[in-house]
Amino acid sequence: MILAGDVGGTNVRLALFEVERGKLVRKDEKTFRSRDVSGLEQPVEEFLAGRRVAASGIGVAGPVRNGRCEATNLPWVVDAAVLAKSLALPRVALVNDLFANALGLGELGPADFAVVNAGIEDPEGNAALISAGTGLGEAYLVRVSGRFVPQASEGGHASFAPRNPFEIDLLGYLQRTYSHVSFERVLSGPGLAALYAFERGGSDEREPAWLSEEIAASGDASPAVTAAALAGKDAVAARVLEHFVAIYGGEAGNLALKVLATGGVFVGGGIAPKILPKLLDGTFFGAFCDKGRFAALLAKIPVRVVTNDLCALLGAARAGAEAAPDPQRRRDG
Repeated sequence: MILAGDVGGTNVRLALFEVERGKLVRKDEKTFRSRDVSGLEQPVEEFLAGRRVAASGIGVAGPVRNGRCEATNLPWVVDAAVLAKSLALPRVALVNDLFANALGLGELGPADFAVVNAGIEDPEGNAALISAGTGLGEAYLVRVSGRFVPQASEGGHASFAPRNPFEIDLLGYLQRTYSHVSFERVLSGPGLAALYAFERGGSDEREPAWLSEEIAASGDASPAVTAAALAGKDAVAARVLEHFVAIYGGEAGNLALKVLATGGVFVGGGIAPKILPKLLDGTFFGAFCDKGRFAALLAKIPVRVVTNDLCALLGAARAGAEAAPDPQRRRDG
Protein backbone atom coordinates (compact mmCIF):
# COMPACT_ATOMS: atom_id res chain seq x y z
CA MET A 1 0.00 0.00 0.00
CA ILE A 2 1.24 3.50 -0.90
CA LEU A 3 0.34 6.61 1.08
CA ALA A 4 -0.01 9.71 -1.11
CA GLY A 5 -0.50 13.28 0.04
CA ASP A 6 -1.37 16.57 -1.63
CA VAL A 7 -0.67 19.45 0.74
CA GLY A 8 -2.04 22.85 -0.24
CA GLY A 9 -2.99 26.10 1.42
CA THR A 10 -6.66 25.07 1.65
CA ASN A 11 -6.70 21.29 2.00
CA VAL A 12 -4.54 18.32 2.87
CA ARG A 13 -5.66 15.34 0.81
CA LEU A 14 -4.42 11.90 1.76
CA ALA A 15 -5.05 8.67 -0.10
CA LEU A 16 -3.99 5.04 -0.15
CA PHE A 17 -3.13 3.38 -3.46
CA GLU A 18 -2.19 -0.10 -4.57
CA VAL A 19 -0.42 -0.98 -7.80
CA GLU A 20 -2.56 -3.38 -9.81
CA ARG A 21 -1.29 -4.51 -13.23
CA GLY A 22 1.04 -1.54 -13.30
CA LYS A 23 -1.74 0.97 -12.57
CA LEU A 24 -2.31 2.96 -9.39
CA VAL A 25 -5.71 2.16 -7.89
CA ARG A 26 -7.12 4.30 -5.10
CA LYS A 27 -8.32 2.38 -2.06
CA ASP A 28 -9.13 5.11 0.45
CA GLU A 29 -9.03 8.90 0.71
CA LYS A 30 -9.69 11.67 3.22
CA THR A 31 -9.46 15.46 3.08
CA PHE A 32 -8.49 17.71 6.00
CA ARG A 33 -8.75 21.48 6.16
CA SER A 34 -5.19 22.76 6.25
CA ARG A 35 -5.94 25.49 8.78
CA ASP A 36 -7.53 22.97 11.15
CA VAL A 37 -4.34 20.97 11.69
CA SER A 38 -0.98 22.06 13.08
CA GLY A 39 1.20 20.01 10.75
CA LEU A 40 1.20 17.00 8.45
CA GLU A 41 1.95 14.36 11.06
CA GLN A 42 -1.45 14.81 12.74
CA PRO A 43 -3.68 14.10 9.71
CA VAL A 44 -1.40 11.28 8.54
CA GLU A 45 -1.69 9.53 11.90
CA GLU A 46 -5.47 10.00 11.96
CA PHE A 47 -5.93 8.82 8.38
CA LEU A 48 -3.81 5.69 8.70
CA ALA A 49 -5.26 4.70 12.07
CA GLY A 50 -2.58 2.06 12.54
CA ARG A 51 -2.49 0.83 8.94
CA ARG A 52 0.99 0.15 7.59
CA VAL A 53 2.26 1.36 4.24
CA ALA A 54 5.16 0.20 2.08
CA ALA A 55 5.89 3.57 0.51
CA SER A 56 4.82 7.21 0.67
CA GLY A 57 4.95 10.25 -1.57
CA ILE A 58 3.88 13.75 -0.53
CA GLY A 59 3.42 16.76 -2.79
CA VAL A 60 3.56 20.11 -1.00
CA ALA A 61 3.12 23.67 -2.25
CA GLY A 62 6.57 25.21 -1.91
CA PRO A 63 10.21 24.61 -2.79
CA VAL A 64 11.62 21.31 -1.53
CA ARG A 65 15.27 21.31 -0.48
CA ASN A 66 17.04 18.27 1.02
CA GLY A 67 13.77 16.61 1.91
CA ARG A 68 12.39 19.67 3.66
CA CYS A 69 9.82 22.26 2.66
CA GLU A 70 8.63 25.48 4.27
CA ALA A 71 5.11 25.57 2.83
CA THR A 72 4.33 28.71 0.84
CA ASN A 73 0.74 29.29 1.97
CA LEU A 74 0.89 27.56 5.35
CA PRO A 75 2.88 28.16 8.57
CA TRP A 76 4.31 24.66 8.31
CA VAL A 77 7.60 22.92 7.79
CA VAL A 78 7.20 19.50 6.17
CA ASP A 79 10.17 17.23 6.80
CA ALA A 80 10.50 13.93 4.94
CA ALA A 81 12.82 12.43 7.57
CA VAL A 82 10.29 13.10 10.34
CA LEU A 83 7.49 11.54 8.30
CA ALA A 84 9.63 8.54 7.39
CA LYS A 85 10.35 7.89 11.06
CA SER A 86 6.68 8.11 12.03
CA LEU A 87 5.72 5.77 9.17
CA ALA A 88 8.61 3.37 9.84
CA LEU A 89 9.83 3.76 6.27
CA PRO A 90 13.41 4.13 5.04
CA ARG A 91 12.34 7.10 2.92
CA VAL A 92 9.39 9.36 2.12
CA ALA A 93 9.42 11.05 -1.29
CA LEU A 94 8.74 14.74 -0.61
CA VAL A 95 8.22 16.69 -3.82
CA ASN A 96 6.88 20.05 -4.94
CA ASP A 97 3.13 19.89 -5.55
CA LEU A 98 3.44 20.81 -9.22
CA PHE A 99 6.11 18.14 -9.65
CA ALA A 100 3.55 15.68 -8.26
CA ASN A 101 0.89 17.01 -10.62
CA ALA A 102 3.28 16.70 -13.54
CA LEU A 103 4.05 13.08 -12.61
CA GLY A 104 0.33 12.45 -12.33
CA LEU A 105 -0.24 13.47 -15.94
CA GLY A 106 1.39 10.21 -16.98
CA GLU A 107 -1.27 8.28 -15.06
CA LEU A 108 -4.19 9.90 -16.91
CA GLY A 109 -6.00 9.05 -20.13
CA PRO A 110 -7.77 11.10 -22.84
CA ALA A 111 -11.03 11.19 -20.84
CA ASP A 112 -9.25 13.07 -18.05
CA PHE A 113 -8.73 16.22 -20.13
CA ALA A 114 -10.84 18.93 -21.77
CA VAL A 115 -9.31 20.26 -24.98
CA VAL A 116 -8.74 24.00 -25.31
CA ASN A 117 -6.69 23.60 -28.48
CA ALA A 118 -6.05 20.30 -30.24
CA GLY A 119 -2.92 21.68 -31.84
CA ILE A 120 -0.15 19.57 -33.31
CA GLU A 121 1.99 17.86 -30.69
CA ASP A 122 5.72 17.96 -31.32
CA PRO A 123 6.98 14.45 -30.45
CA GLU A 124 10.35 15.92 -29.52
CA GLY A 125 9.04 18.96 -27.64
CA ASN A 126 8.86 19.80 -23.95
CA ALA A 127 5.59 20.41 -22.12
CA ALA A 128 4.39 22.72 -19.35
CA LEU A 129 1.87 22.68 -16.51
CA ILE A 130 0.20 25.73 -14.94
CA SER A 131 -2.21 25.38 -12.03
CA ALA A 132 -4.18 28.07 -10.24
CA GLY A 133 -5.78 27.24 -6.90
CA THR A 134 -5.05 28.65 -3.47
CA GLY A 135 -1.79 29.74 -5.13
CA LEU A 136 -0.30 29.51 -8.60
CA GLY A 137 1.96 26.60 -9.47
CA GLU A 138 4.05 26.13 -12.58
CA ALA A 139 6.20 23.23 -13.75
CA TYR A 140 7.78 22.06 -16.95
CA LEU A 141 8.34 18.64 -18.43
CA VAL A 142 11.54 17.95 -20.33
CA ARG A 143 11.41 15.30 -23.03
CA VAL A 144 14.14 12.73 -22.38
CA SER A 145 14.39 9.55 -24.46
CA GLY A 146 10.78 9.89 -25.55
CA ARG A 147 9.25 10.46 -22.11
CA PHE A 148 8.52 13.51 -20.01
CA VAL A 149 10.69 14.18 -16.95
CA PRO A 150 9.04 16.78 -14.64
CA GLN A 151 10.97 19.74 -13.28
CA ALA A 152 9.61 21.86 -10.44
CA SER A 153 9.67 25.64 -10.49
CA GLU A 154 8.35 28.59 -8.51
CA GLY A 155 7.34 30.49 -11.64
CA GLY A 156 4.03 31.50 -10.08
CA HIS A 157 5.97 33.94 -7.90
CA ALA A 158 7.53 35.73 -10.85
CA SER A 159 6.54 39.40 -11.18
CA PHE A 160 3.11 40.09 -12.64
CA ALA A 161 3.53 41.62 -16.10
CA PRO A 162 0.51 43.67 -17.22
CA ARG A 163 -0.35 43.53 -20.93
CA ASN A 164 -2.87 46.38 -21.34
CA PRO A 165 -4.13 49.54 -19.58
CA PHE A 166 -6.58 47.62 -17.38
CA GLU A 167 -3.84 45.32 -16.11
CA ILE A 168 -1.48 48.26 -15.57
CA ASP A 169 -4.11 49.84 -13.31
CA LEU A 170 -4.62 46.49 -11.57
CA LEU A 171 -0.89 46.29 -10.86
CA GLY A 172 -0.97 49.78 -9.29
CA TYR A 173 -3.94 48.74 -7.15
CA LEU A 174 -2.17 45.60 -5.88
CA GLN A 175 1.05 47.49 -5.21
CA ARG A 176 -0.77 49.42 -2.51
CA THR A 177 -0.98 46.14 -0.59
CA TYR A 178 2.05 44.12 -1.68
CA SER A 179 5.68 45.16 -2.06
CA HIS A 180 6.04 42.50 -4.76
CA VAL A 181 3.09 41.66 -6.99
CA SER A 182 3.54 38.17 -8.40
CA PHE A 183 1.32 36.36 -10.87
CA GLU A 184 0.04 34.37 -7.89
CA ARG A 185 -1.45 37.59 -6.46
CA VAL A 186 -3.78 37.59 -9.47
CA LEU A 187 -4.05 33.98 -10.64
CA SER A 188 -5.36 32.26 -7.51
CA GLY A 189 -8.49 32.13 -5.40
CA PRO A 190 -7.39 35.14 -3.33
CA GLY A 191 -6.25 36.81 -6.56
CA LEU A 192 -9.69 36.48 -8.11
CA ALA A 193 -11.20 38.04 -4.97
CA ALA A 194 -8.71 40.94 -5.23
CA LEU A 195 -9.56 41.36 -8.90
CA TYR A 196 -13.24 41.55 -8.00
CA ALA A 197 -12.58 44.19 -5.32
CA PHE A 198 -10.64 46.24 -7.87
CA GLU A 199 -13.29 45.94 -10.58
CA ARG A 200 -16.21 46.60 -8.23
CA GLY A 201 -14.44 49.56 -6.64
CA GLY A 202 -13.84 51.16 -10.01
CA SER A 203 -17.39 50.61 -11.18
CA ASP A 204 -20.55 52.63 -10.57
CA GLU A 205 -22.50 49.35 -10.39
CA ARG A 206 -23.39 48.56 -6.80
CA GLU A 207 -22.99 45.03 -5.53
CA PRO A 208 -26.39 43.27 -5.56
CA ALA A 209 -27.72 42.32 -2.14
CA TRP A 210 -27.96 38.65 -3.10
CA LEU A 211 -24.29 38.59 -4.10
CA SER A 212 -23.27 40.34 -0.87
CA GLU A 213 -25.16 37.67 1.07
CA GLU A 214 -23.50 34.83 -0.84
CA ILE A 215 -20.04 36.29 -0.30
CA ALA A 216 -20.71 36.81 3.40
CA ALA A 217 -22.06 33.27 3.78
CA SER A 218 -18.99 31.67 2.21
CA GLY A 219 -16.45 34.09 3.67
CA ASP A 220 -14.72 34.13 0.28
CA ALA A 221 -15.70 36.23 -2.71
CA SER A 222 -14.15 33.92 -5.33
CA PRO A 223 -16.74 31.10 -5.55
CA ALA A 224 -19.71 33.46 -5.39
CA VAL A 225 -18.27 35.77 -8.04
CA THR A 226 -17.37 32.86 -10.29
CA ALA A 227 -20.86 31.36 -10.02
CA ALA A 228 -22.47 34.74 -10.72
CA ALA A 229 -20.26 35.26 -13.75
CA LEU A 230 -20.90 31.82 -15.25
CA ALA A 231 -24.66 32.21 -14.70
CA GLY A 232 -24.67 35.67 -16.29
CA LYS A 233 -26.25 37.17 -13.18
CA ASP A 234 -23.87 40.10 -12.59
CA ALA A 235 -22.01 42.20 -15.17
CA VAL A 236 -19.13 43.08 -12.86
CA ALA A 237 -18.56 39.43 -11.96
CA ALA A 238 -18.62 38.55 -15.67
CA ARG A 239 -15.94 41.14 -16.43
CA VAL A 240 -13.82 39.89 -13.53
CA LEU A 241 -13.88 36.33 -14.84
CA GLU A 242 -13.10 37.57 -18.35
CA HIS A 243 -10.02 39.43 -17.08
CA PHE A 244 -8.97 36.51 -14.88
CA VAL A 245 -9.12 34.00 -17.74
CA ALA A 246 -7.31 36.38 -20.12
CA ILE A 247 -4.48 36.89 -17.61
CA TYR A 248 -4.38 33.12 -17.03
CA GLY A 249 -4.07 32.48 -20.75
CA GLY A 250 -1.42 35.18 -21.12
CA GLU A 251 0.76 33.67 -18.40
CA ALA A 252 0.26 30.16 -19.79
CA GLY A 253 1.58 31.52 -23.08
CA ASN A 254 4.55 33.07 -21.25
CA LEU A 255 5.35 29.70 -19.70
CA ALA A 256 5.01 27.95 -23.05
CA LEU A 257 7.57 30.31 -24.57
CA LYS A 258 9.99 30.01 -21.67
CA VAL A 259 10.21 26.21 -21.89
CA LEU A 260 9.31 25.94 -25.59
CA ALA A 261 6.40 23.68 -24.70
CA THR A 262 5.64 22.43 -28.20
CA GLY A 263 4.75 19.07 -26.65
CA GLY A 264 1.72 20.63 -24.97
CA VAL A 265 0.51 22.86 -22.16
CA PHE A 266 -1.64 21.46 -19.36
CA VAL A 267 -3.90 23.58 -17.16
CA GLY A 268 -4.38 22.01 -13.74
CA GLY A 269 -5.36 23.15 -10.26
CA GLY A 270 -8.66 23.49 -8.47
CA ILE A 271 -9.97 26.57 -10.29
CA ALA A 272 -9.81 25.36 -13.90
CA PRO A 273 -12.56 22.68 -13.72
CA LYS A 274 -14.87 25.17 -12.00
CA ILE A 275 -14.56 27.73 -14.80
CA LEU A 276 -14.23 25.25 -17.65
CA PRO A 277 -16.89 26.83 -19.92
CA LYS A 278 -15.01 30.13 -19.78
CA LEU A 279 -11.66 28.47 -20.43
CA LEU A 280 -13.11 26.92 -23.58
CA ASP A 281 -14.79 30.01 -25.06
CA GLY A 282 -11.65 31.40 -26.74
CA THR A 283 -10.68 34.00 -24.14
CA PHE A 284 -7.90 31.87 -22.64
CA PHE A 285 -6.47 30.68 -25.93
CA GLY A 286 -6.67 34.12 -27.51
CA ALA A 287 -4.50 35.56 -24.74
CA PHE A 288 -2.25 32.47 -24.87
CA CYS A 289 -1.43 33.17 -28.52
CA ASP A 290 -1.18 36.96 -28.19
CA LYS A 291 2.63 37.00 -28.39
CA GLY A 292 3.36 39.01 -31.53
CA ARG A 293 5.81 37.24 -33.79
CA PHE A 294 5.38 33.95 -31.93
CA ALA A 295 1.58 33.79 -32.22
CA ALA A 296 1.78 31.22 -35.03
CA LEU A 297 4.05 28.96 -32.98
CA LEU A 298 1.76 29.09 -29.96
CA ALA A 299 -1.35 28.46 -32.06
CA LYS A 300 0.01 24.99 -32.88
CA ILE A 301 0.58 23.96 -29.24
CA PRO A 302 -1.93 21.50 -27.78
CA VAL A 303 -3.60 22.96 -24.67
CA ARG A 304 -5.62 20.74 -22.33
CA VAL A 305 -7.37 21.23 -18.99
CA VAL A 306 -6.91 18.50 -16.39
CA THR A 307 -10.38 17.45 -15.22
CA ASN A 308 -9.37 14.47 -13.02
CA ASP A 309 -8.90 15.80 -9.49
CA LEU A 310 -6.79 12.77 -8.54
CA CYS A 311 -3.89 13.95 -10.69
CA ALA A 312 -1.77 15.34 -7.83
CA LEU A 313 -2.40 12.32 -5.61
CA LEU A 314 -1.58 9.92 -8.43
CA GLY A 315 1.67 11.76 -9.02
CA ALA A 316 2.56 11.73 -5.33
CA ALA A 317 1.82 8.01 -5.17
CA ARG A 318 4.00 7.41 -8.22
CA ALA A 319 6.83 9.40 -6.61
CA GLY A 320 6.50 7.27 -3.49
CA ALA A 321 6.49 4.04 -5.45
CA GLU A 322 9.59 5.03 -7.42
CA ALA A 323 11.45 6.10 -4.27
CA ALA A 324 10.68 2.94 -2.32
CA PRO A 325 13.45 0.34 -2.01
CA ASP A 326 13.04 -2.63 -4.34
CA PRO A 327 12.40 -5.75 -2.18
CA GLN A 328 13.81 -8.00 -4.92
CA ARG A 329 17.01 -5.94 -5.00
CA ARG A 330 17.33 -6.26 -1.20
CA ARG A 331 16.95 -10.06 -1.43
CA ASP A 332 19.45 -10.30 -4.26
CA GLY A 333 21.97 -8.04 -2.49
